[in-house]
Amino acid sequence: MKHEWRKQEAQYYLPKERVEILTVPKFNYMVVKGQGSPDSEEFQERVNALYTAAYSIRMMPKSGYTPEGYYDYTVYPLEGLWTLGGEWDEFEPLDKTQLDYELMIRQPEFVTAAVFADALEKSRAKADHDVLDSLEMRGIEDGSCVQILHVGSYDDEMRSFDLIKDFLWSNGLMRTSMRHREIYLSDPRKTEKDAIRTVLRVRVTSTTESNR
Repeated sequence: MKHEWRKQEAQYYLPKERVEILTVPKFNYMVVKGQGSPDSEEFQERVNALYTAAYSIRMMPKSGYTPEGYYDYTVYPLEGLWTLGGEWDEFEPLDKTQLDYELMIRQPEFVTAAVFADALEKSRAKADHDVLDSLEMRGIEDGSCVQILHVGSYDDEMRSFDLIKDFLWSNGLMRTSMRHREIYLSDPRKTEKDAIRTVLRVRVTSTTESNR
C-alpha cells in the first residue's frame, strides 16, 4: 500500500485553523541552508535542488535500482526553519534579505547515506551542482510544539502568530526560541494568495519547566 503523508500522518501536516499542541518525533530530512529573501533566485535554486533529489529517490525503482526497504510513497512537502539575523523591530516592515533559513524535505526511513549520495549524482543534470553539494541528510526532532494552519499570504502570517502567542499565554507555555517551522502545502505559483495553506509550528516548553 502506498504511504501517503496526507492520510497516514495527517496529525503532523494537516492541522486546523486553530492552535493545537503536539509532540513531533525525530525524522530524517534532506536539508540545505541559505540566507536572504524567498523571492531571490538563490532561494529558488535551493528549492529546485531539494525537489530534484527527492524525486530522484522516489523514482529510483523506475531507473533500475530499488533501495533495500523501499516502499511506494508520496514525496513529503517542502519545509523551512526560519530565523531573522540581527535586530528587528516588530513595528517596522520585515527585511526579508536578513532572513536565515534551512529548507528541507523529509525522507523515508530507507534513505541511507548511500541512497542519498546516489540521488545527488542522478540530480546533476537538473539542478545547480554547487547547491547539490551543499545538501545534507540530518535527523531533526521538533519535540513539544504548537502549530496552526495559516490560510493566506505569507506576508499575513503575523495574524496566525498572534493566535499562537495568545494560546501560549493562556496555557502556561513559552517558545524555546524565535525560530519557527513552516510546512508548505500549496504551490504559490498556482494558488491565489488568499488561499495559500501553510503550517506554522514553534517549539515550546512550559513556563514552570523553564523556571526550574
